[in-house]
Amino acid sequence: MSRTRLCISALGATAALLLSGCGADSASAGSGDVLKVGVFFPGSISDTGFMQSGYLGYERIKAAQAGKVELSYVEQVQAADYEQALVRFASANKLVVSLGGQTDADVRKVAPQFPDVTFVEIGGPADAVPLANLAYYDPQQAEAEFLSGAVSAVTSKKNTVGFVGGVELPAIVNAAKAYGNGAAFAKPGIKVLTPQYVGDFNDPAKAKQAAAADFGAGADVLGQIVNLGKQGIQQAAQDAGARMVGGPIPGDCQGPYVGYVHTDLGKEIEYAVAAVQAGTFKAEQVRFGLSSGNGGTAFVPCGTDAAVTSVLDRATAQLASGAIKPY
Repeated sequence: MSRTRLCISALGATAALLLSGCGADSASAGSGDVLKVGVFFPGSISDTGFMQSGYLGYERIKAAQAGKVELSYVEQVQAADYEQALVRFASANKLVVSLGGQTDADVRKVAPQFPDVTFVEIGGPADAVPLANLAYYDPQQAEAEFLSGAVSAVTSKKNTVGFVGGVELPAIVNAAKAYGNGAAFAKPGIKVLTPQYVGDFNDPAKAKQAAAADFGAGADVLGQIVNLGKQGIQQAAQDAGARMVGGPIPGDCQGPYVGYVHTDLGKEIEYAVAAVQAGTFKAEQVRFGLSSGNGGTAFVPCGTDAAVTSVLDRATAQLASGAIKPY
């Protein structure tokens, strides 16, 4: 068992033990101009999804900023313990970064208690009003899912596609809408099944059941935002002889994958650190993705199908220019 998980097991026991020494990566003794940063991953940093994508940026900072940044993190925290975890981080760091809209209520509660600490929430509500010391960074998952829907439509042989999401958060609902819009952009008249939300990003069994239902309803390509749940969708796709979109971390093209959404959440952690170091941090909504100029979004197709390349080029260019909106 890792040190991080040992610490998490103490969450329900006593606040004094909360996060004590958890996941610490110290580049120095923490004196002088060293920036102390705590990153809150409510899910697993090995989820092959949102959390792991963020953790890759954490690792890049650790490698590039030795002697300048002192990092710590915690992962896999129960929702009932979010507030305690955030309080602990805010008590020991100058910058606290929280990943996932599911943490929003707790971040908004804790931030005002620590006015001298900078907070950043990644993936929170796109219409949330920033607080004096709390900024929102929007990875624009909807743009990535628009591309996913476009590729799904082009590669569908049954003219039917579907989408499986985890928790029915606003960002995930918007991403599902964008997936359908992307499919219609690529192939007007294609059938897009009603999105399914399984209530958990990391439950392969529930994701498999939802995917199997979509494949049974005629879909032969699925988009998704379910992190570890992808394992279940992959199994369902293989059982049905169907296809799926992977991501947000690109992988190899073995198995049923038509391509991978690439949403780089780690880039947003790097952006937050750089802003605080430079003294340019602003408590505002900051967008990433194709239309933002901040990058962080791409689609990696499997293969060199000319139709896929063409629709990706068109969709990417029009999203980046603002000619079309994902939802």
